[in-house]
Amino acid sequence: MDSSQSRLRMLILTALCTAIICILAQITIPLPLVPITGQTLAIGIVATILGSKYGTLASLLYLILGAVGIPVFSGFSGGLGVIVGPTGGFIFGFIPTAFIIGYYLEKTSFTVINAIIANIIGMLVTLTIGTVYLKIVANLTWTAAFLGGFAPFIIVGVVKGVLAAWLGIVVRNRLNSANLLYA
Repeated sequence: MDSSQSRLRMLILTALCTAIICILAQITIPLPLVPITGQTLAIGIVATILGSKYGTLASLLYLILGAVGIPVFSGFSGGLGVIVGPTGGFIFGFIPTAFIIGYYLEKTSFTVINAIIANIIGMLVTLTIGTVYLKIVANLTWTAAFLGGFAPFIIVGVVKGVLAAWLGIVVRNRLNSANLLYA
C-alpha cells in the first residue's frame, strides 16, 4: 500500500476516533462546578490508539466541531460560549494531553503499563490546564480552583486513565492485526 493510501486510512480512522470522542462526551455525571464526563476517557483511548500526530488531530477536530456550534461537548452543548466558559480549559487541555499520551507511547512502547503511565500523565495535564483556566475565567482563588477543578477528579482520572490505557491498547493491537493502523 502506498503512502497516500496509508495516510487516507489514518485520516479516516482519525475521523472515526473523533466521532468516538463526540459520543463518549455525552456520558456525564453532573457535579456543581465541573462535571465528570466521558471526554477525558475518550481522549485517552484515542491517543493510545492513534499516537501523537493523529490523536492530537482527532482532539483538535473535536474542539473545532464544538467551537462552530455542533453539540459535541458534554450535555450536547457546543459553541464558543462553552470554550470561553469555566470548563473551556479542560477542552483546550485535550489537545496537549493527546499529544503527550501519544508521544510518550511512541518513545517507549505501546504496552498496557506504558499506556497507563501515559494516560495518568495526560489526565494530570488536562486537570492542570483546566484548573488554571477555571481559576482565571471564574475569578476563583487558587484554592477554590484546585478544590473545584482538580482535587475531585484525581481518583476518577486515574481510573479513567487505566481504563483508557487498557481499551486503547486492545483496540490498537486489533487494528494492527488487521493491518488497519499506520501510525
